[in-house]
Amino acid sequence: MTARNLTIGPLARQTGCKVQTIRYYEEIGLLPPPARTAGNHRVYSPKHVSRLAFVRHSRELGFSLSEIRELLALVDEPDRDCRAVDQIANVHLADVEHKIARLSSLKKELQRMIMACGGGNIGDCRIIEAIAEHACER
Repeated sequence: MTARNLTIGPLARQTGCKVQTIRYYEEIGLLPPPARTAGNHRVYSPKHVSRLAFVRHSRELGFSLSEIRELLALVDEPDRDCRAVDQIANVHLADVEHKIARLSSLKKELQRMIMACGGGNIGDCRIIEAIAEHACER
């Protein structure tokens, strides 16, 4: 093993990714299989580190594994036009905006329920009543 290559433990520490997650990403094809030592230990190259960092940051941005798979396929074709990447990012942005709108609506509903509660006994609690009424509407 060279100084540039890492086994899975140091790779996990360097990237902030759990060992199980790294193995999972290998299993589903987001990370290419690493080389193996004579003792059958995984040995990761700087390319693995870079790719894992890309996957991890993509996950932090909320991209799905499917979207990340598409992005990685495009990364592997550096001479391609980036319109496909723009399209993936725009679809994801629309999804994020939809989630923000839904969360904003949930926030307003919770604020309304809290403001309606005057304290007192649980049996008279407006929050419990509002949640129970909403559950019956479904």
